[in-house]
Amino acid sequence: MPSKKKEDHSWLVKSYNNYEFLNSPSARTLRIMAEMIEPRERLRRYNIHNTVVFFGSARTLPRQKALRRIKSIENKLKKNKYSKKLKEELAVAKNNLASSKYYEDAVTLAAKFTKWFQEPKMKKNNYHICTGGGPGIMEAANRGAQKAGGTSIGLNISLPMEQEPNPYQTQEISFEFHYFFIRKFWFFYLSKAMIVFPGGFGTFDEFFELLTIIQTRKTKKYMPIVLYGEEFWKEVVNFKALEKWGMISPSDLHLFKVCNDVDTAFNYLKEELIRHHLVA
Repeated sequence: MPSKKKEDHSWLVKSYNNYEFLNSPSARTLRIMAEMIEPRERLRRYNIHNTVVFFGSARTLPRQKALRRIKSIENKLKKNKYSKKLKEELAVAKNNLASSKYYEDAVTLAAKFTKWFQEPKMKKNNYHICTGGGPGIMEAANRGAQKAGGTSIGLNISLPMEQEPNPYQTQEISFEFHYFFIRKFWFFYLSKAMIVFPGGFGTFDEFFELLTIIQTRKTKKYMPIVLYGEEFWKEVVNFKALEKWGMISPSDLHLFKVCNDVDTAFNYLKEELIRHHLVA
């Protein structure tokens, strides 16, 4: 008697393998949960519980790249010296060169922290540099950690522009987020200190949201914050005016410290971390 032909049931798909459903609006809650749980499990696997977070502009260039950009525009101007567009580009390029000092300082500062993290008395605390994983200041901090022989975290975000993952973050502990608010959670949850370099909307968004959490005491942990680059911060944010107008309390001005050089920022945060967070 001939055997009965087995029917093809390949059209049946389990819900957790239904990618059309998983990428639909109805499954948004599941995607949010995945961005909460998967990073937690991976960070636990690598025994990462503490970070020092670097924020700053994705547009900040290393000095040599900024110099090459100026030279390229100047060469074009020699052939078209009346071009208004090229003159505007040259002005921007010169500003990029001026701000490139922040890129170089971020590399140096991240390297200093990473070397400190590798000292025997620090290893049990297992600290890592953490950035947003993109170019600019983020790249500089990941680069500094790699330069010092350490690993570092990148909390990348999918964007239609600007966010290109830098090659210096450690791949095993780098992530790609879809939701900004989940990414912010992971910035803050493991962070024991924060360094904010000059930046634009994204930097301000991250800094002020986390500063508000600290100001309103929605967190119990102590978080030292450094604003790096006094010239920039004094020009773009008038914190004293906020106090004058009664929008913040005088004590709120002590929630962060403005620093101008690598050694001052490093020594301040090192002292604060030792006092408040390190396990002996």
